[in-house]
Amino acid sequence: MFEAFRNAFKIHDLRRKILFALFMIIVYRLGCSIPVPLVDSGALSDLYKNPNEIIGLVTILTGLDKMSVFAMGVSPYITSSIIMQLLTVAIPYLERLQKEGEEGRKKIAKITRYVTVLLGILQSYAFYTVLRNTENALTANGRTVFGAITIIGAFTAGTALVMWLGEQINDKGIGNGISLILTANIVSRGPEIISSIRVLVESRQFIPLIVILLIAVAMITSIVHMNEAERRIPIQYAKRVVGRRMYGGQSTHLPIKLAMSGVIPIIFASTILSMPSLIGTMFNISWLKDLLTSRSWVYPVLYFLLILFFNYFYVSIQYDTTEISNNIQKNGGFVPGIRPGENTVKYINKILNKTTLLGAVFLGIVAVLPLVLSLAMSVSVGLAGTSVLIIVSVVLETARQIESQMVMRHYKGFLE
Repeated sequence: MFEAFRNAFKIHDLRRKILFALFMIIVYRLGCSIPVPLVDSGALSDLYKNPNEIIGLVTILTGLDKMSVFAMGVSPYITSSIIMQLLTVAIPYLERLQKEGEEGRKKIAKITRYVTVLLGILQSYAFYTVLRNTENALTANGRTVFGAITIIGAFTAGTALVMWLGEQINDKGIGNGISLILTANIVSRGPEIISSIRVLVESRQFIPLIVILLIAVAMITSIVHMNEAERRIPIQYAKRVVGRRMYGGQSTHLPIKLAMSGVIPIIFASTILSMPSLIGTMFNISWLKDLLTSRSWVYPVLYFLLILFFNYFYVSIQYDTTEISNNIQKNGGFVPGIRPGENTVKYINKILNKTTLLGAVFLGIVAVLPLVLSLAMSVSVGLAGTSVLIIVSVVLETARQIESQMVMRHYKGFLE
């Protein structure tokens, strides 16, 4: 992987793309230092140190704890993208757009931007309500109508700008822009983790520290393997004669990734579990704020079960086994030993259920293990399994894109 990055800098075009992506990330990090007007960030420190408040991925997906103009980060865009993926299956118009190729995808991307801005306005209002109900979080002018419009407008404008930065990385840089911005936001919390580790060392809690480091190494290793793991269904194509030529007869495979849904089930589960705390904070309802807390064993159990459910739900929507079976049959292919048609659908569903279960259990363990560790050992160093999963996945995907770009240029030069 490091060899690919080093070789990429020797190619002018790739070096320009990588540097452009880095520049966009620097712009994003600078924006995270610009405070929202009429907000006292210092008064919010206790709110985000309390695990009862707005738990889940809120502060991972956003920079809300710093209350900058980029406070909502990529959260509205990710939510909008997930909603559009789900609606593509439910709404025939969006399904037709998806099948129209590049033009259809551009129209879906345009709709996704509008939905992102709409979600940004709604989420900005929710955050403003939290600020209004937090003592000393707003200045006197911040509690007026003009102040509310200013704060909500600043949050929403920041969301739109972050979305634009991500799209610029997609068009002119390398890698997925939104994923890289999200990864930069997670990596920026590294000093907090180092500080927590230093506290453990100074307090001579060496056993918890060793356990945490071993779990971190095991987690990274397992994520790398699971991210690349796939179940391959063999496909055999029958020979057929078209004119004077014979086609088919070759063997290939249908890959089914174990971690097919990525971190989407974790985002769904975290959003559901954080809603009671968020609503309780917005309307200052004390019992609702404490209904689900990460300090209770109930939270990890519900978290794990919801990840399993949403993993199955997302895969069932995105993976149409009937259509896959029909496409294989139309191209003269078949699974050896399995009859085409309904039997092939059942066979693929059987394998898909097994791989989905394995992937869901893996995601659940990655997400819940740090919570269980914190409860069992009464220590926390900010080790979030979701953060590790996102970072490893983005690094592997970016390295894969760089390697494919290098291979493409190699063959272009060879043909020339």
